Amino acid sequence: MRSKLRVRIYLFLMATAFCLIPLQLFVHSQTTTAQPLVYYIPVEQTVERGLEAFMKRSIEGAVVDGANHIVLEIDTPGGAVDAAGNIARLLRATDIPITAYVTKNAISAGAYIALNADQIVMAPGALMGSAGVIDSAGNAAEEKMQSYWIAEMEESAKLNDRDPLYARAMADNSVDLPEYNAEKGRFLTLTSGDAFEVGYADALASNRAELLEFLQLENAIEKDMEVSFAEQIARFVTHPVVIPILLSVGSLGLVLELYSPGFGVPGIMGLSALLLFFFGHLFAGFAGWESVILFAAGIVLILIEIFVPGFGIFGILGIGSIIGSMILASYSTVNILVSILIAVVVTAIVSILTFKFFGYRGPMKKIVFTGATTTEQGYISNVTRKELVGQIGETITPLRPSGVAIVGNDRLDVVSEGGYIEQGKKVEVVYTSGSRIVVREVKEHSQREE
Repeated sequence: MRSKLRVRIYLFLMATAFCLIPLQLFVHSQTTTAQPLVYYIPVEQTVERGLEAFMKRSIEGAVVDGANHIVLEIDTPGGAVDAAGNIARLLRATDIPITAYVTKNAISAGAYIALNADQIVMAPGALMGSAGVIDSAGNAAEEKMQSYWIAEMEESAKLNDRDPLYARAMADNSVDLPEYNAEKGRFLTLTSGDAFEVGYADALASNRAELLEFLQLENAIEKDMEVSFAEQIARFVTHPVVIPILLSVGSLGLVLELYSPGFGVPGIMGLSALLLFFFGHLFAGFAGWESVILFAAGIVLILIEIFVPGFGIFGILGIGSIIGSMILASYSTVNILVSILIAVVVTAIVSILTFKFFGYRGPMKKIVFTGATTTEQGYISNVTRKELVGQIGETITPLRPSGVAIVGNDRLDVVSEGGYIEQGKKVEVVYTSGSRIVVREVKEHSQREE
């Protein structure tokens, strides 16, 4: 009887425990959701494709973690238009509310990114604007690109009911806004106070605490996204200015290695530069392993061409594979082709200078024959018969202008000094050099005078 009672009590307790588990989970979920999560994503340094890859990873992380709000902490001088455009599309496609917190400067592409956020908060003394498009040489971009960029700025302002006039003035220096120190010929740059006045800043906040107070998220859990060391490398090596430098160092290092004995500093530098190029583009998500495999195949084909003559076929295929691999790895075909051209020119110039002053010393010495047979070393192809000069002979064949003549007891191959000389004519040897014997016809009156 007691045992049955114990069993019943045990079953009752077990049932109660199982009933309490869902309740516990519900209470835990309620306490978790009661404390919102804020994601801080830094938008710093130059805007380029590496930053784009970092922001994509960060936003995906915020979605997975169930973040309630994303804060972009912006301090950037601007950067590439294409990268900024891709970042803007990332922000527009995100359902989580996004606030752009301009901590210092949101210039050029930075201002464009800020305008694509749901709201903008600026720190006192921060600046936003000056978004004119310039090319790599620092000159104003072509009219078509400027028109596109101005339209993008205006559209981004309209997304959140901001007056597009000020966005246009940031990108178009023909807009006249003297009250904000932006007369014709100058791009508009708004101070934090001016931005608040014209509705481009929804609030001013000196620090995160004031920012969270404005967002009504004072009790939020804060999470900082940090750029990893690998992402820092990726951002550096995918910069449009760094890419041609890496390719120049890579190609030049490998070429110079052919001139130096053993595998030394040039080869290590060259391989390191090319590995950095592919690593950065792989990590940033621009390249796949197929580009690395294609590059390796190109190197192998070029080595085959060097050591196994193939009438240039292997060399052409190898160069094509290497260029193709770099195009596949790059985010911009135009940029990578310009970078490759720069690398080729730099490598050619330095290689010519190196060969001129240092000669062949490495593997190229085994490939290119640089020896010579000189008279000083005892190699004599033909003896110059100077004793023949002045002697008289007779042609036994016509000279047109070369032919055969008898001089003394020797039958010689000769060449006339001038034009045609008939057979059986008297000739005088006037010059000898090696196997070359030059003769001149002896006229009749000359013979009589003698």
